Amino acid sequence: MYIIVGLGNPGKRYENTKHNVGFITLDLLAEKHAIKINKIKHKALVGEGIISGQKVLLVKPQTYMNLSGNSVREVLSYYKIDLQKLIVVYDDVDLPIGRIRIRKRGSAGTHNGMRSIIYDIQDDNFPRLRIGIGGNKGPMRLTDYVIGGFKKEDKKTIEESITRAVEALECILEKGIDSAMNEYNATSKDMEKDLEQRDCNKDD
Repeated sequence: MYIIVGLGNPGKRYENTKHNVGFITLDLLAEKHAIKINKIKHKALVGEGIISGQKVLLVKPQTYMNLSGNSVREVLSYYKIDLQKLIVVYDDVDLPIGRIRIRKRGSAGTHNGMRSIIYDIQDDNFPRLRIGIGGNKGPMRLTDYVIGGFKKEDKKTIEESITRAVEALECILEKGIDSAMNEYNATSKDMEKDLEQRDCNKDD
């Protein structure tokens, strides 16, 4: 069984904010595969089903972002799966909007939800899928930036990247993480090059 955790904050106030793209991605994945994430277990909303031939548990921690590790620790303690079958989906301010990145392991970076998970389970050797939400280029505090909504001009881009993130998760389950990294990390890089080229053309 795979456990896929989407990070976010519970409640109407945070529904469509940048910090909730993990929740949004899981909701789209669940809808696509007719899985209901509606059971309350392990300080989370969870749903079980089959995706790409694999049994999965979809998990949305309800502890608020900074305490996500409390929920993930309980889930892992109960199911006792190999950490390579834990996949965490979350937002990343260090990636441009529209880009996704799959990694097998790594540090938490600046993300408090990932810091909480790594602290609570005392290990960073698990796969993760990061969805770019762009960096804050203005005077706004990082906290205010990530709990804010997307600009109108960015909504289509983030919707497309979330759709691609769902496809990447399906690819991990069907073909393995190496295949997914080759396919979706490369696609993200190509997209960034296209964006950079467009910016260069504007300057000409």
